[in-house]
Formats: sequence, structure tokens, C-alpha cells
Amino acid sequence: MLISILGFIAALIIGIVLGLTGGGGSILTVPVFVYLLGIDPVLATGYSLFVVGISSMFGAIKNLQKGLVSFGTSLIFAIPAVFAVFSTRKFIIPAIPEVIFQNQSILFTKDVAIMVFFAILMLAASFSMMLDKKKKVIETGTDKPKTTNYFSLILLGVFTGIVTGLVGAGGGFIIVPILIFLAKLPIKKAAATSLFIIALNSLIGFLGDALQIEIDWTFLLSFSAFAIVGIFIGIYLNKFIDGAKLKKAFGWLVLVMGIYIFYKEMMM
Repeated sequence: MLISILGFIAALIIGIVLGLTGGGGSILTVPVFVYLLGIDPVLATGYSLFVVGISSMFGAIKNLQKGLVSFGTSLIFAIPAVFAVFSTRKFIIPAIPEVIFQNQSILFTKDVAIMVFFAILMLAASFSMMLDKKKKVIETGTDKPKTTNYFSLILLGVFTGIVTGLVGAGGGFIIVPILIFLAKLPIKKAAATSLFIIALNSLIGFLGDALQIEIDWTFLLSFSAFAIVGIFIGIYLNKFIDGAKLKKAFGWLVLVMGIYIFYKEMMM
């Protein structure tokens, strides 16, 4: 009972972070499912896709109303990404053997591989949050309209879809820089378009799981509801708290957690 309560509190915190910073909170969803609630890593990444997708959808709807979403860029990036994330969940994840490598002293399983890859992603996300690339883009004037590199956008859409499918994280820290540097979108439009792409990727990717495994909908919808409430709280608190500074501080938390997960899975 206590663990369940802590899990829902964590869902609320994840939503608040998403509302305050515009991203990053979803990177905590899988660790909460795996280490706090004891859910199998493969199932946890699937559940995370649903939570991230629903949460991002609320932000995307708000951005659509403001006219900040670039539909053309969204389709060019999202179509290959959606195909990749669905295929990853439906075909690649089930095809990975339960035991990848084993000898007398080492047992490297599918679950360990997923969590190690997730830890590496957390480390990358933490540096992205702490370095604050958005300011660098503003200073260098990179957000001026230029020719979009469509081929690279498609390839990176596939890559992002595979990563999203493997670890269940939205990948906003990957998508936003891609949209800025390759699609040449202004920063606000890149962030808004990213949420729209994340919502599509995550929810369609989740279908790859929903079609082949039994989902605890009562738990999943309850957890998502707490995350959504947290988003609205975060959006309200954003009026009083500097989101940029908070994002850097959150980056340090993600860094520590990434190191802990890597150590736990590889050394213990």
C-alpha cells in the first residue's frame, strides 16, 4: 500500500517537472516503475510510453491552439519515427533473447541491457539539460530560417523512434535540438512541435505492447491521471519559478540517478 502511494506521488512529481520545465520529467518514469513499483523493465518501458504520450498530448493540444506546431516538419520527422517505435515494440523487443550473454561469473540479461541503455540515455539527457543548448542557439542566431535537411531529418526520426521504443522515454532532449539545427525551427516552435511528435511516437509505440500483452489499465490510467494533474500544477508554478534554473538542477538529479542505475545493473 505504501509503495503504491509513493508511486502515485512520484507520478505527480513527474508531471510537475514536465509542467515546470517543458520536458525531462518523463525520464524518471521507467526508474519509478522498475525500482519503486517493482515492474518488469520491458513492461515498464511500455507503460512509460503511455504515460509520456498522454502527458505530452495535453501539452501538444495547448500548443496547437497557439499555432506553434509545425505540421510539415512534424510529419516528415514523425512518420519514420512512429514506424520505428511501433516496429521496435512489436518486433525488436520480443526478438531480444532473455539471456544475452552468460558465463561462470557474468549474466547479462535482456532486462539488464534495457536498464543499462536507459542509464546511458539518462546521462545524455542530464548533460543536455545542464548545458542549456537553447541559450547557445539564441546567441548564435541558429533559429533564423534556412533550408531544411529533410534526408537527415528522416534518418534521425528513425533513430529517435528506435530509442523511444527501446527505453520508453519521449526523447524530447534529442528531438528539440534536431528540429532546431536540421528543420531550422525557432526554439519555441521546436519545443511545441517536439511535444506533438512525442505524443504520436509514444502512444502509437504503446500499441505495439497493447496488442500482445495484458495491460493493467486501472493502474496505468490512475498513474497517468496523477501525472496530468502534476502537469497543470507545474504550469501554474511556472509563473513563480525559473524553469531554466530548475531544469539545470533537475539535470543533476537525472545524472545521479543514471549513474546509480548503471552501477546497480552492472556491478551488483
